[in-house]
Amino acid sequence: MAPFNAGHEIIFLPLNDEQAFLETINTEISSVIIEGIQGVGGIVLPNDSFLQLLSRKCKEVGALFILDEVQSGYGRTGKFFAHQFSGIEADLITIAKGMGNGFPIGGLLIHPDIKPWSGMLGTTFGGNYLACAAGLSVLEVIEQENLMTNAAKLGDLLMQQLQSFSEIKAIRGKGLMIGFDLPDELATLRKDLLFKQAIFTGEAKPNTVRLLPS
Repeated sequence: MAPFNAGHEIIFLPLNDEQAFLETINTEISSVIIEGIQGVGGIVLPNDSFLQLLSRKCKEVGALFILDEVQSGYGRTGKFFAHQFSGIEADLITIAKGMGNGFPIGGLLIHPDIKPWSGMLGTTFGGNYLACAAGLSVLEVIEQENLMTNAAKLGDLLMQQLQSFSEIKAIRGKGLMIGFDLPDELATLRKDLLFKQAIFTGEAKPNTVRLLPS
């Protein structure tokens, strides 16, 4: 647990465990947060039914439903946000990474039902004009070059090709957010790709390779 979280009342639950969630959610829970697709955790997808349950129960008990789309957002999966595959809406959506195509920028989307008030948000580096210009340019290029459609097509092709390698296990993902597991005898694959082929990939313990091409 991160030191910041140690001072807060936080309950961690297993992904896709509907029963554990139903046994935990109540009117004392302020909010529920989940990634559209787990990134650093190893490209693990929440089930559509699980996300729909979270959305429905949050409305019933009055909790905010928060989607972390920092890594899975901005068109990488073939939709603008990964949670859109499940047909749900969130109260808050966190965004960053893809917003500026490498230029530092982050943001928070807030549902219009949450009324703003003076002092609600404070920021040290907010209102950076150059970052905002970069963010607008990224949106224009995503639209003009049909990059979300391209991500979906290339992702399907890449996962089909990966399935031809019998050594690769549990291929999963959406669009160009892909993960797969390796047997112990291929644990050095990521290092070999980096130092021998100059191909950079992500990882997750113990032997998961994460593919997140631009």
